[in-house]
This record gives sequence, C-alpha cells and structure tokens, in this order.
Amino acid sequence: MLPTHCLCTKLRRATRSVNRLYDDALAAVGLNAAQYSLLRNLERLERPSITSLAEAMGLDRSTLGRNLRVLEGKGLLALEGGEDQRNRLVSPTAAGRACLDQARAAWERVQEQLGQRLGPEKRSALMALLDELENLG
Repeated sequence: MLPTHCLCTKLRRATRSVNRLYDDALAAVGLNAAQYSLLRNLERLERPSITSLAEAMGLDRSTLGRNLRVLEGKGLLALEGGEDQRNRLVSPTAAGRACLDQARAAWERVQEQLGQRLGPEKRSALMALLDELENLG
C-alpha cells in the first residue's frame, strides 16, 4: 500500500480492514457487516419506515433500499403497508431474528478482539474521535 497523509484515504482503508474482520466472522451465518447492522437496527426500532430507518442508520435511502431488497430476498425481513415506498414499514421476520441471534456471538467476538488489540484507552479515544467525525456534517 502506498503511504498517505490523506485522512479520507486512511479512514477508508481502516474501514475496509475492520469491515473485513466482521464480514469474515459473519460469513458463517450468511451475513455481512452491513446486513448485520441493518438487522440489529431493526431489532432496536419498532417497525420503522424506510425513511426513518435510513435516518437512524445514517444512510441514504438508495443504499438502504439495496440492502433491504437483499435481506428481503433471503426472507430475513418484510416490507409492509405504508402510503408509498418511503413510508413502507420494515420488520425482521422470524428467520431474520434467528439469523441475528446466530450472528450475535460472532459479532461479539470481533468486538472483543478489536477491543483487546486497541486496549481500553485507545478504544475510548477512538470512539470519541469517531463521534466527532460522525457529527461533522
């Protein structure tokens, strides 16, 4: 890899490395990190609309829509009702909840591994920096 001082490039590289760890851990249950996150957010919210889910996850609706279609195709979530596409309600199916339960242990293992690798002080500092960056725009 070429060395760089560009924050954007460094953040993108770090994100790809971290995503790869989660994707590898979640592959056994047929999910990737983005799909796990989506199901996890559905678990936390009560039948959100597509628009409110996109806002809660910090995603644009087109990106979320692509991920929803994949998980709907796998039978892991259902899109229901709503006045139009923006207002359709999203909920996990029984299969989606079971898949999320299976995936949770793999996700927790990666969380633990990364936490141990960084140590508590660096982890805390990283979380604070990421909070700042998350709220730039």
